[in-house]
Amino acid sequence: MFFEIKKNMAKVNSNETFSANIINAGTAIKGDIECQGDIRFDGFLTGNLITKGKLVIGNNGEIKGDIVCANCDIEGSVDGKISVLDLLSFRSTAKFVGTILTGRLSVEPGAYFNGTCNMHDKSAEPK
Repeated sequence: MFFEIKKNMAKVNSNETFSANIINAGTAIKGDIECQGDIRFDGFLTGNLITKGKLVIGNNGEIKGDIVCANCDIEGSVDGKISVLDLLSFRSTAKFVGTILTGRLSVEPGAYFNGTCNMHDKSAEPK
């Protein structure tokens, strides 16, 4: 389910790196998003988001769908299933309803979480 990730920067091979993608507030997308690098999401998505990099969902960001990523910081809201290879962080403004599969979880006071959470052992993940 998960993929091999290099620390700090998403890479497909040693010759190719990817810069961050930004979806600004006021942008609404219906459909799936797939990217290789990091992404900051401040708009509205109805669909799934898959990235090999880090996902940041800003204060104005809202996602209704499933998410797969390496690391994730949530300040906005998510309704769906989220699978995070390493660290999932809920900031104090986060609102989450759904199912979580993650390696590590951080929740700031004030964050809203309603659902289930399962943690996986990264050492047991196939490389």
